[in-house]
Amino acid sequence: MSDNNAFLKSLYALQDTAYRDFNAKLIPNISKDCFIGIRTPILRKMAKDMVKSGQYKDFILYLPHQYFEENQLHAFILSEIKDFDFVITETDRFLPYINNWATCDQLSPHVFKKNLDTVYEYVLKWIKSKDIYGVRFAIKTLMQYWLDDKFNEKYADMVANINSKEYYINMMRAWYFATAAAKQYDKILPYFKRGQIDEWTRLRAIQKALESFRVSDAYKKELRALK
Repeated sequence: MSDNNAFLKSLYALQDTAYRDFNAKLIPNISKDCFIGIRTPILRKMAKDMVKSGQYKDFILYLPHQYFEENQLHAFILSEIKDFDFVITETDRFLPYINNWATCDQLSPHVFKKNLDTVYEYVLKWIKSKDIYGVRFAIKTLMQYWLDDKFNEKYADMVANINSKEYYINMMRAWYFATAAAKQYDKILPYFKRGQIDEWTRLRAIQKALESFRVSDAYKKELRALK
């Protein structure tokens, strides 16, 4: 930004140190020094205000950011902007700089929903990325938009065939299959059987499904038998 020091000063004015310490424990792969401590609703409102005023334009040009809250703000800004071509381009540019699960999962551009054909082309790119959170975001996007009326087993195959030892990728894979169990149970059940996905992810997907209020008791009984 034109005056980044002044902007960071304005962020520190919103600091909640207790919340900083709490957040740092939830995201242990980032140094505590990279947290300011600003609650999510405040950052969301700030993002909306910046989009309305146009002040976001300078902010999102500069990557990487130093602080977790800057990354969060970046994600919330991209989630608000209505210009699809701009958002998809900037999302693609931002993903390699995301360094934590929270920013990845809270990046959810509203404008994607009306442009799914183009988004899917990017998903095919992101899911093959070398960046942990690029892959995680691809899986999240498939889970968000392609588990209802647009579901096809080929999307589940894409997630099943990911070969990774990265915790934050495989936890999202487990989340995908658990959510799919709630929405497409009969079609997704074969993926819960041994040998369809790696055992670590399979067991966590079952556990997540068992904890979900959206999966029926009858389905949960069947899933327990597969553990």
